[in-house]
Amino acid sequence: MVTADERELAERSVARMWTSDAASAALGMRLVEVAPGRAVVAMTVRDDMVNGWGMAHGGLVASLADSAFAAACNSRGVVTVAAGFDVTFLESAQVGDELVATAEERALRGRSGLYDVAVRRADGTVVAELRGRSRSVGRAIEG
Repeated sequence: MVTADERELAERSVARMWTSDAASAALGMRLVEVAPGRAVVAMTVRDDMVNGWGMAHGGLVASLADSAFAAACNSRGVVTVAAGFDVTFLESAQVGDELVATAEERALRGRSGLYDVAVRRADGTVVAELRGRSRSVGRAIEG
């Protein structure tokens, strides 16, 4: 059970990070939900986000998943960065598709964490899966 204090810390910590995240803002990403160890981020595929085949560029789909991963792993009030991640692409997305990335903490041990992120189209189809490894820098998120 998540306490009100844990939820408030998650919301405050992620808001602090998110307001300075120029890359996510430039891609039109929206923070939908945050809770301890969990985050949901959405993005609509624009005309300038497709590859030479007219499909959403994989790097931008990965960026969406990475932004949700970042929000989830910073929800504990400690500055945390990616130590690495692997992405598997399962389906394509097209211009106009609303993509939603849901990140969930799987394990947190000391300064290391493990997160899974599913990126879905509006119809629920999984477009990509990311497995992320995080590392805390050991400093509280200020603000």
